[in-house]
Amino acid sequence: MSAVEYFRIGEDAPVPDIASYAPFRAVVVLEMPCSTDWQNLVSEWLVESGCLYMMAWGEGCSSWDDSVDWANLEQFSYGDIPGEKFVMTTWHEHQSLDEVFWCAGFCARHPDVELSSTLIIHVSPTARRSEMLARFEAAQNKG
Repeated sequence: MSAVEYFRIGEDAPVPDIASYAPFRAVVVLEMPCSTDWQNLVSEWLVESGCLYMMAWGEGCSSWDDSVDWANLEQFSYGDIPGEKFVMTTWHEHQSLDEVFWCAGFCARHPDVELSSTLIIHVSPTARRSEMLARFEAAQNKG
C-alpha cells in the first residue's frame, strides 16, 4: 500500500504544495460548494502537482471529472497527452465514501505509472484529518 496523506482545502486559503507526493492518486472529497473558477484552479493545481488518477466524491463530483480532464488537456495545449502524463478521472455520485476509499486502495491504478501516494483532498469548511484517514484505513481492511 502506498502512503496516504490528508489535506483540507477551500476557497478561504491557498492550496498547499503537494508536488513531493508525485506521482499520486487523489480522492477529492467534496463537502461544500465552490465557484467554477476555484474548481478550475484546483484542477490545474492537481494536474501540475503530479496527480495521475483523480477520484471525485460528493457535491458536484461529476463536474470535477470534467475540470481535471480539461486541465490535463490544457497542460499539453489540447494536443496528444503522453501516456505517462495522462490523468485518469472518475466520479462516484452513487457510491459511499467508504466504497470510494476502498476503490482508491484496490482499483485506482494508472496503466503506465506506479502511483506512490494517495492524497485525500477534502474540500470542506472544517478539517477532519483523523476521521478521514481512519475511514480510509478501515476501507482497506474490508473484504
